[in-house]
Amino acid sequence: MEWQDEGTVLSMRPHGESSAIVEVFTRAHGRHAGVVRGGGSRKMAATLQPGGQVQVVWHARLEDHLGSFAVEPLRARAALLGDRRALAGLNAVCALLRLSLPEREPHANLWTVTIALLDALEASTDWPPLYLRWEVLLLEELGFGLDLTSCAATGDTTDLAYVSPRTGRAVSRAGAGEWADRLMPLPACLMGQGPASPSELAQGLAITGHFLARELAPILNARPLPEARARLVGMLSG
Repeated sequence: MEWQDEGTVLSMRPHGESSAIVEVFTRAHGRHAGVVRGGGSRKMAATLQPGGQVQVVWHARLEDHLGSFAVEPLRARAALLGDRRALAGLNAVCALLRLSLPEREPHANLWTVTIALLDALEASTDWPPLYLRWEVLLLEELGFGLDLTSCAATGDTTDLAYVSPRTGRAVSRAGAGEWADRLMPLPACLMGQGPASPSELAQGLAITGHFLARELAPILNARPLPEARARLVGMLSG
C-alpha cells in the first residue's frame, strides 16, 4: 500500500529511540498518522513542527496498518513561533482537527481553508475573523451547519440578532420577542459582515464553541473542548 499527498503537521510524539509518530492533515486522505524513521532527530525537528506544510509518502503492508511516512518539507512557518497570538491560533486549529476529524476521512474543502488560515496566521493579517469562520466550516464538516440566512420564527432576512442554542438557526429581533434572553447574541462578523471587535469575536466564538461541544460530546466524554482553544478564546476576547 502506498500513496503520496500534501499535508500539514498536527502533532509529533517520540516513538522508540529515534523515530516519531506523526499526525498530518492531508488534502486527499484526511487526518492520517504514520511512523517517521529518524523523526526524533534534531535534523527533522523543524520539519515536524505543528503547522509545517509537508509532502508525505505513506507506505504500509496492509491498508489498516499504521504504516510509515517519508516526509519532505514544503513550508516551515517558523514565523509563527514569534507571535504569541498566532501561535495560540495554530495550536487551537491543530487541537480541534485532531479531536474532531475521523481518521483517514478526506475533507478537501476544510484542508484548503485550513491552509489559507495558517497562511494568514503566519502573515499576521487580520486573521481572528477568519479563524471564527473556520470554526463555522468545521461544524459544517461535522454535519452541523449553522443557518444564519433567515429568521427561524418569521422567515425575515433582515435584522437578524440572535441564534437559537438548540437549532443553530438565526432569529430576528422581532421574531425573538420575549424569548430573547434565552437566545445567543448573533454578531455581524459571524455572517462575514464588517470588522470584528473583541466583544463580537467573543460572541461568535461562544456560538461555535457551544455547538462544537454539543456535536463532539460523544468524543469529549463530559470534558471541555481542548485547552488550546480556551487559551485562544481568552486572548481574542480580551
